[in-house]
Amino acid sequence: MMSRDLNGLYRALAADTDERVLPAPDRVRRRADRRARQRAAFGALTVAVLVAGTAAGTRWVLAAGPDVDPAPATTTDGPSPSPTATPSSPSPTTRPPSSRTPGGPPKTSARPPDPGPTSIPDRAFFALAAANVTGFGNASVPGPVLPALCGAEPGESAVVTRRARSLAFRLTGTPKEYVPDGSYLNSITVYRPGRADDALAELRQAVRDCPEQPVSDNSTVTRRQRLLRDTGYGDESVLFETRTLSRDVNGDPTGGDEVHLIRAIRRGDVVTVLWEQGWEGTSTDRAQFDADSRRAVEAIRRWLT
Repeated sequence: MMSRDLNGLYRALAADTDERVLPAPDRVRRRADRRARQRAAFGALTVAVLVAGTAAGTRWVLAAGPDVDPAPATTTDGPSPSPTATPSSPSPTTRPPSSRTPGGPPKTSARPPDPGPTSIPDRAFFALAAANVTGFGNASVPGPVLPALCGAEPGESAVVTRRARSLAFRLTGTPKEYVPDGSYLNSITVYRPGRADDALAELRQAVRDCPEQPVSDNSTVTRRQRLLRDTGYGDESVLFETRTLSRDVNGDPTGGDEVHLIRAIRRGDVVTVLWEQGWEGTSTDRAQFDADSRRAVEAIRRWLT
């Protein structure tokens, strides 16, 4: 019984198998190749998508990195610190204010230098001490304010204005009825700003360059000049002497020298010169000359202030 049923089942299976036709070998091979290509294409597409996503993510992280601050550490000991305000950047089109004009230096409000006085009043001249007044008065005089120095004219190119006067004096103790003991040619010169010191430098050099010269063009008498040390008068001063042979009223040599002193004193752009010229062959008294030099510079100081 069981053998018959088993045989029937085999026959039915054989019949069913005979009806199914197996595909040809080349068809099976083409189908397998097509499935392999589909799997390869799908795999390549998957790799490309992964690579593109990784690159984009890397660029985003790198670009965003500097702007991302690490999260502040938290603490339970106190309140969280308030965030620090970041100053806003100025607008690219906003320029800071500037005092500089295009193509030039910054504007300043500096005033031009003071040109100094252009006229000289009477009060700029000094007055003799009462004991030295002669009663001869004083007089304005034209002409040179310095002894001739071999043709040099120190400082003349920078003169703004000038005044000069002649003043006789007597020494303390000389009776009033006697003739004066000496006389001054006192001049005041205003120079262009910054040029008075040049004038004194030129005067020093002129004295050095002219140690001796004739008293006049047709004279055989010579006069000698030399610089002397000098300090303590004004901003600076130049002191020099002139020497000639002393002569009596008949013109005969007495065996000595007639000596006269000249002092130029600068205060700012103003120079006052005290040239002691003597009286009938007298020489300069140094003590009287120094005292009157101090009076002269003090008068200039009072005038300028």
